Amino acid sequence: MQLYFSPLSCSMATRIAFHEAGVEASFIEVDPKTKLTSDGKNFREIHPLGLVPTLRTDDGDILTENAAILQYVADFFPKAKLAPTDRMERARLHQWLCFIGTELHKALFVPLLDAKAPEAVKAYALEKEASRLSHLEKHLTGREFLLDRFSVADAYLFTVLNWTQVTPVDLKKWPAISAYVSRLRDRPSVAKAFAEERVLYMEEQARHKKANA
Repeated sequence: MQLYFSPLSCSMATRIAFHEAGVEASFIEVDPKTKLTSDGKNFREIHPLGLVPTLRTDDGDILTENAAILQYVADFFPKAKLAPTDRMERARLHQWLCFIGTELHKALFVPLLDAKAPEAVKAYALEKEASRLSHLEKHLTGREFLLDRFSVADAYLFTVLNWTQVTPVDLKKWPAISAYVSRLRDRPSVAKAFAEERVLYMEEQARHKKANA
């Protein structure tokens, strides 16, 4: 499989899933500004929207959208048990993937991370923080993971919550969430993915700085 990704973006969740499953994958970096891949191709010819993650399967099919890719990877490597097989628990997994993708990723963090977003838009996004994180805090209190064991939903949630490091969202107000992030940061698959992508992110920032000099 080939994963098209940008460092420390939401695509890191799939890298975590691959590491958790203990399998090899081909990682192709996409510059978020130029939309060029690390092998010099126009990424929009692969995915017209230019968004990561994008997965090219072993059969050559192109799959997009985080929730779909994460569940595909989980199902492709069932021994890793990254997704439940029980009908209701699978629905719960989908529920949390949707919550992370819509209520946290898009509604809260995207406006805060967008340098072009007006301050009024950022303020409006921050108004959603309390209700969304209160809901998550209540669920994680007394729990180790979102479900009964580590799943691709946890890989996605950690990736998104990691963005609090560069946004005004303060996890100190949410002790259960803060403890959850600390636990996952020490998980081998998460630590490996974060270390790999942090290096690539710093290199990406240096390229952009040089290009704008």
